[in-house]
Amino acid sequence: MATVAELKAVLKDTLEKRGVLGHLKARIRAEVFNALDDESEPRPSLSHENFLINELIREYLEFNKYKYTASVLIAEEHLRQEQARGSNAENLHTSPRVKR
Repeated sequence: MATVAELKAVLKDTLEKRGVLGHLKARIRAEVFNALDDESEPRPSLSHENFLINELIREYLEFNKYKYTASVLIAEEHLRQEQARGSNAENLHTSPRVKR
């Protein structure tokens, strides 16, 4: 009979191999940030320039496959992944999709 520690180790390895463990950790972090976020203090409005900067950071994270970090940024900043993707490319004079 397997011990609890052995079962935990097998489960952790399985989740890591499937690429789920990192996503779960990032999602938990995002939910902790949301729970700690003081909603009584309103966030300042996001200027167009700061929106573009946030989108560039998100694009960088996704391009370099930092998808878990990007998911925390998206959750914390309440960004929509596809919002203004085309207009960002026009504003920055870049192509909308860059493939490696």
